[in-house]
Amino acid sequence: MKGYIGEFEELVLLTIAALDEDAYGVAIKEDIEKRTDRSISIGALHSTITRLEEKGLIKSWLGDPTQERGGRRKRFFQLTNLGKSSLREMSCQSL
Repeated sequence: MKGYIGEFEELVLLTIAALDEDAYGVAIKEDIEKRTDRSISIGALHSTITRLEEKGLIKSWLGDPTQERGGRRKRFFQLTNLGKSSLREMSCQSL
């Protein structure tokens, strides 16, 4: 694993895993806010997502353009095998 995984990074990883195919920026932000009852900035989320991608824990791709977004595309996120194994390691360490 490349480096330390912080609490917020772990929360983002868990949220991406839970949202599965619906894991994109706004959905991740809203899910975290709902589950933790705290507000997070989209900037903090994007910084964390960038770090997680650089560490090889998640990957992203652009979806199709949609009319509801004015023709813009959503960036979707998914755990990599390294991300999945990192979450497993973290859950075993907390037992």
